[in-house]
Amino acid sequence: MVSIKIQLYKQLEDILVSSVDNKNIFGTVLRIESGNKQLIWTGAAGDMSPGNPFFIASTTKLYVTAAILKLRELGKIQLTDKISCYLDLELLAGIHHYQGTEYSYDITIGQLMAHTSGLPDYFGQERQGRKSLKAELLAGHDHAWSFETVMEDVKQMKPHFPPGKKGKALYSDTNYQLLGKIIENVMNNHLEDVFKSFIYEPLALSKTYLYRNNHDQTPKPLYYKKSSLHIPEAMASFGPDGGIVSTADELMRFLRAFFEGELFPKPCLSELYVWNKIFFPLQYGIGIAKFKLPRFFSPLRSMPELIGHSGLSGAFAYYCPERDLYLSGTVNQISNPSLSYRLMLRVLQAM
Repeated sequence: MVSIKIQLYKQLEDILVSSVDNKNIFGTVLRIESGNKQLIWTGAAGDMSPGNPFFIASTTKLYVTAAILKLRELGKIQLTDKISCYLDLELLAGIHHYQGTEYSYDITIGQLMAHTSGLPDYFGQERQGRKSLKAELLAGHDHAWSFETVMEDVKQMKPHFPPGKKGKALYSDTNYQLLGKIIENVMNNHLEDVFKSFIYEPLALSKTYLYRNNHDQTPKPLYYKKSSLHIPEAMASFGPDGGIVSTADELMRFLRAFFEGELFPKPCLSELYVWNKIFFPLQYGIGIAKFKLPRFFSPLRSMPELIGHSGLSGAFAYYCPERDLYLSGTVNQISNPSLSYRLMLRVLQAM
C-alpha cells in the first residue's frame, strides 16, 4: 500500500512538472484529498511553491454562495426573495429593462446565484462607446471601479432575457456584485467581515482574504499568455465576483467544508444542482458549477463529473463525486480557461 502511494505521488509530481511549459503555464500548485482522507497530497512546479497565496478569481463565488446559504439558515433571507427587498430602489432602477418592460425589481436572490437573471455582464460585455472592462485589463490598462460605477455601466447595457426564463442562463459577474451588496446590507457589515465570521474563522483560514489593498504584493502575480499581468487596482475592485486570495491548502479546507456541511446544512447542496448550460462544457446550478465532458470526446470519455468552481486566473476548486476526490489549486494563467481542466483531467486519469 505504501509503495502504491509513493508511486502515485511520483506520477502526480511528474504531471505537474510536465504541465509547466513556460509558454502557457509558468507555475502550478495542486492539492488532492480523498473523501476519507486516506489520500492527502500537495505539489507545485515551475515558479510556484505549495504555500503560495494566489488569486482564486471567480472561485470566490462559492464563498458568496456559502454566505447566502448561511444567511438563509439564520432566517435572514430566502432565495425566492426579490432583490428589491434589500437594495436601494433608485440604484436598481434601469438595470434590467427588457423589450419595454422593467424587471429590475423582480429579480430574485436565487436568480442572481444561478445566473438566470438575464442581467448584462459588466466585466465581459462592451460598454457604451468603449471596449469591455475585461479587454481593457488584458491590454494592461489597470484601473479601479466601485459597485456604483458597475451599476451605472450595467444600465447602459442591454439585458439578455427576462429573469427566470426557462432554460436560459448567462454568466454575468453583475449578479455577484449585487449578491455581495445584499450580504453587506443584510448583515450591516463589510463583506470581508461577513466572510471572516461565516467562513475564515470557523475554518481557521489565516491566509485567505479579499484583496482590497492595491499595494499588497502577497499573491502570486498573474500571467496573461507569456507576460505577468499587473492589475492590482482591478483585483482590489472585484470583491464578491472574484476578489479572494487563498492557498491550495486553505482553498481545499473551504471546499471540503462547503460539501461536507460545515458552513451550511448539507441537505442544501441538492437544491443547488439545478443545471443550465452557460458555455461548453460547463453548466451552472444555483451558485455552483458543473464540468462534464460528453462521452463522444474520445479519448476523454472516462472524465468524471466535477462540481465546484473555477476562475479566470486558472484557479479551481472541485469535488469529483464518482471518485470521492477533492482538487484545489491553480495554473495561474488567464489566457486559456481550459488549462486548469486539462490538468485535473490528467490527475484524475492517474488516480
